[in-house]
Amino acid sequence: MGKKLKVAIIPARGGSKRIPRKNIADFCGHPMISYSINAAIHSGIFDMIIVSTDDPEIRKISIHYGAEVPFIRPESLSDDFTPTLPVIHHAIEMIEKDASSLNEICCIYPCSPLLLSEDLIKSYDAMTLGKQNSCIPVCRFQSAPQRAFFMDETKRLKWAEPEFKSTRTQDLQTMFHDVGSFYWATKEKWLSGDISNGTGYEIPAWRVADIDDMHDWKRAEILYRSTKVEV
Repeated sequence: MGKKLKVAIIPARGGSKRIPRKNIADFCGHPMISYSINAAIHSGIFDMIIVSTDDPEIRKISIHYGAEVPFIRPESLSDDFTPTLPVIHHAIEMIEKDASSLNEICCIYPCSPLLLSEDLIKSYDAMTLGKQNSCIPVCRFQSAPQRAFFMDETKRLKWAEPEFKSTRTQDLQTMFHDVGSFYWATKEKWLSGDISNGTGYEIPAWRVADIDDMHDWKRAEILYRSTKVEV
């Protein structure tokens, strides 16, 4: 086996129902996936930046922006219901067929236009210096989730956790949610099937956009243009 590699894997299938061709649609003048590729390149910490895709057009665009696409993802791992873990497992298998030995792997999602190269660097440092085997980017909830409501079909509200209904927000413990833009883990941790119990890396709310529909897309464009994010 060759040297231990630090690799970015960007999973980008061709199908997308809510936003057609989401991964390569134009976002502020460039294909969406290009922002993730650029952040990985500018970080300077990866030996390889791999795009895992089933789509010829995504492959062509990814290579144009500087990524490698050394294999095509099979159809069995490219439908609406395929989770991330088996896609990463497949990429590990394919990369290591070429006599490479992977060490740390960063899964970067293709719809992460607000991602900075410094996020990738600092989160990697948080994982390795903290002697952890995974790192997940997180963001503070903007309102205390302990004081959340359920609302039924008649619009009637019900406390999710009624024991906190009289507690002041500032007296509640700060909670975080998964940003969903990238994940660091060692190869062994990825192959274990669970990377969730590592260290956290906090990203401010103004740089967090989970893009599931066109409302999210428009919000992300406003954030990107207003903050002038530089990779």
